[in-house]
Amino acid sequence: MTVVLPYSFKESQRFSGEAVLLFLIFPSGHHKVEEACEMYCRAANMFKMAKNWSAAGNAFCKTARLQMQLQNKHDCATSFIDAGNAYKKSDPNEAIKCLNAAIDIYTDMGRFTIAAKHHISIAEIYESELVDIEKAIAHYEQAADYYKGEESNSSANKCLLKVGAYCAQLEQYQKAIEIYEQVGANTMDNPLLKYSAKEYFFKAALCHFIVDELNAKIAVEKYEEMFPAFSDSRECKLLKKLLEAHEEQNSEAFTEAVKEFDSISRLDQWHTTLLLRIKKTIQGDEGDLK
Repeated sequence: MTVVLPYSFKESQRFSGEAVLLFLIFPSGHHKVEEACEMYCRAANMFKMAKNWSAAGNAFCKTARLQMQLQNKHDCATSFIDAGNAYKKSDPNEAIKCLNAAIDIYTDMGRFTIAAKHHISIAEIYESELVDIEKAIAHYEQAADYYKGEESNSSANKCLLKVGAYCAQLEQYQKAIEIYEQVGANTMDNPLLKYSAKEYFFKAALCHFIVDELNAKIAVEKYEEMFPAFSDSRECKLLKKLLEAHEEQNSEAFTEAVKEFDSISRLDQWHTTLLLRIKKTIQGDEGDLK
């Protein structure tokens, strides 16, 4: 049986071969390098059309290296990003290498906002494909630093909140607390964002609660003083009920308080996990919220 390759795939092979030939015959000719670069780019796009992601990524990488030889930094970075996007579908580790190469170029050019965006892309690969949360955290933190430096505080906060959520899951509670308090303080005076501040203080208080009940009480009082609107929030009222139930070692009251809150404001998996960790510190508790 004869397999008929898509036209784009055959053409891409031809362009790749011509590009290599040009580069071998005229390795230092500027015009010929440009032609080879263009042919690799056309081949890469045709490989994309044929859904041959590894070949597309490889061709985009070769395009990037030739563009670097031509001192076209911006085009070089763009080609590394194209390579990374192609490799995402076939080889996550290669995708990360290409994205890191682009980031190095963007930071050298002072394009920190774009660099931050691609740090997030790498973090997402570590989250979903490679399941390496520690490395995902590192890239979210780097993205947050770059955004802060460019005064993109909203984008920085989004990255920090991802870090905070993962730190709490990994039982790095002090780091999570610092992040949630920082983001809460940054948002509570912003008319458009202050509604979210109560959620961040709530999360910080839950992290305190796991570490120590007294710390949680002190934290709640501090948040009420910092942000008076927190006192009237359902989150603050829930925390006070939970603290009372925990002090009395009353697991039933703890569960009922959570159920009551959840019936109106649905608690996600992150909140449920932390609440279960707190509840397990009550003597005789069976370790669920049912």
